[in-house]
Amino acid sequence: MKILFALLFTLVCGPLRAVDANPFFAMNTIARGGPAEVVPLLKELGYAGLGGAVGDGAMATALEREGLKFFNGYLTLSFHADRPALDDRLRGQIDAMKDHGTALWLAVARVQNAERTFAKSSPDADDIVLAKLREIADYAEPRGVKIALYPHATLWLERVDDGIRVADKLNRPSVGTTFNLCHWLKVEGSERDPATVLKAALPRLLFVTINGADTGDTKAMSWDRLIQPLGAGTYDVAAFLHAVRAAGYSGPIGFQGYGIKAPPREVLTRTMAAWREMSAAPARK
Repeated sequence: MKILFALLFTLVCGPLRAVDANPFFAMNTIARGGPAEVVPLLKELGYAGLGGAVGDGAMATALEREGLKFFNGYLTLSFHADRPALDDRLRGQIDAMKDHGTALWLAVARVQNAERTFAKSSPDADDIVLAKLREIADYAEPRGVKIALYPHATLWLERVDDGIRVADKLNRPSVGTTFNLCHWLKVEGSERDPATVLKAALPRLLFVTINGADTGDTKAMSWDRLIQPLGAGTYDVAAFLHAVRAAGYSGPIGFQGYGIKAPPREVLTRTMAAWREMSAAPARK
């Protein structure tokens, strides 16, 4: 009877192993709309929650009401050495995330001083960035809001290595980084092994994002080839997921759906099926 029950549960609810090893959330790049549209869909399909817009307290409350989580709120900032990073708008956004366990998902677009704009990934800008992050963290930490740096192609902080370097220098438990697969492929290419970088990032790694993608000369590819539903494309995302877990990462993993033109329900349904299949697959030797 127990064996029969387990078989029926697996058939109805999906594979038992590792589906919940990492909470799997959808980003609002594909889970679009307000709480009335987004929350029921995510709950129905089995997602753990949402990565959304910074300071969206209404979405956080609606998710929590259904047992889901508002994992992070995305924001892009530029830093100037002579200007404060923290203003009333950012204070309000951080206040809205208080008590929800939501991280500030922070992309750093540009870093400047009176003389120049610093090149992408330039460590020469680190002192400015560190000062601004301390300013933000001093306000966010007492409110229980972490800062997760978001490497993004074409921005100053575009490499996972940049996020690791800055977070290590800052050395605050509330500030970490993210590994975004699509941006990794765009910046680093598909030939660089992510395993060593994942291991280096682990002490600071707060989020990982994945999606289907193609392999090949990914640096030259457009986003429609680098961001596909999970299970689509030729890049071996299952192997990447195994590398993530082999590195020891057990935190949240998000699905990036930016620019995918198919209906959100269709994409999210297909992606959840692929996630469950990848999560249930045995680790490769």
